Amino acid sequence: MLVEDDTSLASMVRDFLIDQSFDVTVEEDGTAAIGRIEAGSFDAIVLDIGLPGTDGFDICRRVRPKYGGPIIVLTARGEEIDEVIALEVGADDFMAKPVRPRALLTRLKVHLRRGDKTDVGADASAIVVGDLRIKEASRAVTINDEQIELTTAEFDLLVYLAKRAGRVVDRKDVYIDLLELPYDGLDRSIDLRVSRLRRKLGDDSNRPTRIKSVRGVGYLMAKTS
Repeated sequence: MLVEDDTSLASMVRDFLIDQSFDVTVEEDGTAAIGRIEAGSFDAIVLDIGLPGTDGFDICRRVRPKYGGPIIVLTARGEEIDEVIALEVGADDFMAKPVRPRALLTRLKVHLRRGDKTDVGADASAIVVGDLRIKEASRAVTINDEQIELTTAEFDLLVYLAKRAGRVVDRKDVYIDLLELPYDGLDRSIDLRVSRLRRKLGDDSNRPTRIKSVRGVGYLMAKTS
């Protein structure tokens, strides 16, 4: 589903995605979009911020608890505050306007491919890091048997770090491996996701013990916490 009130942009993106064999539903009004998302079954949502009715942040905040698919937010100027808020309210990714349809297509494919991944035997051998337990097949995360709710992007980041617990991972490698895009050295989307993931895991943002920052390099997930 594409939620965008700029009709020319919406038409361009819709036509491009249809040419790539996607079925695209377009909605211009934010309030109407909430109802359609709750009543429908969409594989992914591409969401503008500035919309009539209600803004994209509010839409994301309201549908996220029940919608498990990827949400990509379009930011008007690529301002960092918009990117931070987008991830805070549950978006999986963001893109700055002007939208490049092929880049959007790449991100959609990456997120949808992750959502389709299943491993029949994965839950039998969960990833365990200290009191943290991750079941890949059911995409379930618990700490001391308490369920932790994560977005698709947050879950994938956690699995990536947990499988490398005790090792320093380069920020560039995390970006390339998870987003499958070239890293320009400026994009802070992974940093923002790590920050949000820490909070959900109950990690102290000032002195984290689960996911530590290694200055000038990347991150280290501690084997015990």
